[in-house]
Amino acid sequence: MTTTPPDPPTPPPPPPVPLQAAGCVLWRHSPRHPAELEVCLVHRPKYDDWSHPKGKLKPEEEHLPAALREVVEETGYDATPGRELATHHYLVDGHPKEVRYWAAEARTGTFTPTDEVDRILWLPLDEARTRLTQPRDRTLLDDLLTSLTTPEPP
Repeated sequence: MTTTPPDPPTPPPPPPVPLQAAGCVLWRHSPRHPAELEVCLVHRPKYDDWSHPKGKLKPEEEHLPAALREVVEETGYDATPGRELATHHYLVDGHPKEVRYWAAEARTGTFTPTDEVDRILWLPLDEARTRLTQPRDRTLLDDLLTSLTTPEPP
C-alpha cells in the first residue's frame, strides 16, 4: 500500500507593507525671545488632534521631499531641512504605518486653514509637549533638541 506524503505546510503570508509617510518637526526662533525655540503644531479637525505636519507619500515620491511638501501644504511655510529624526511605527485601523521625520527650520510662509488642517500653533517646546495628542509625537521634541545641540559627525 502506497501512501502519498502530506502536502508541505503553506508558508504564512508575508507581513503587510507599512504605509509610508513623512513629516517634520517644524521649528523657528521665537519672534519675541530669539534665544528660545518654538515648534509648529497642526490641528486636524477630522481627528481633533494636535500633531507635527506629516502625510502619506505619493507614488514614487521620496521621504524628504514628501515631508517638506506636507509642511507647505499643512502650514503654508517653506522650510530648510535639518537632520533626520526618529522613525515611528504604529498601526492605523490594524494596518502598519511608518513615518520618517526630519527637523526643519521654518522660513517664510502664511497659514491658510483647510479642511485637513484648520489651525496651527507656534509653541515653546514645553507647551508643545503638553499640547501634542500622541505621546509618540512628544519624543520628537527631544530628538529635535538633540539634533540642534549635537555636532554632526564628520
